Amino acid sequence: MPASPTDGFVCGLVLGAGGSSRLGRPKQLLPYGGGTLLGHVVSVARSCPFDQLVVAIGGAADDVRASVDLAGAEVVRNDAYGTGCSSSIAAALHRLDGRCDVLVLMLGDQPGVTAATVEALLAGRGDAPVAVCRYDDGRGHPIAFARSAFAELAQLHGDRGVWRLLDRYADAAAEVPVPGPIPLDVDTDDDYRAVLHSASSPV
Repeated sequence: MPASPTDGFVCGLVLGAGGSSRLGRPKQLLPYGGGTLLGHVVSVARSCPFDQLVVAIGGAADDVRASVDLAGAEVVRNDAYGTGCSSSIAAALHRLDGRCDVLVLMLGDQPGVTAATVEALLAGRGDAPVAVCRYDDGRGHPIAFARSAFAELAQLHGDRGVWRLLDRYADAAAEVPVPGPIPLDVDTDDDYRAVLHSASSPV
């Protein structure tokens, strides 16, 4: 993996454990870019400056293991995925290298995030306990957390827990400018069509 732009030990966590309840079929396995949706995000994560890469899976876990290229990543199975992505974060925290200083969260259904976005986030974080991307139309993933926030990360609940934690750190959080709109994620068929259209459209 590329060298980290910081002096610390940086871990990446791809959240790919969702149950795809609104889509009705495993979003992780949707065709994308010659592979799968989750496989694309993991591939991007492999090209990021992470010293350790963890992928959380849960929904359709056996099919995901069989069909998604997870090479280079440590896989955590979260069978409590139905309670929200916070449960995947809590499960993955136990697998982080003891040297981990910074954890970067990436969504497994958000293929528009690039390695350059992650690099900009890390470079702009400074020594803030939390750093979030500030796109043209609002805040979005990826989000970086310093070790000092790990204990609070482990106590989060639901899908919005990360954002509530970010709000608690509002005065100390770094917002790193990233050009363009918040990258699309996939919850419905319409979302998937929009993601495919965005990927095929010229920049």
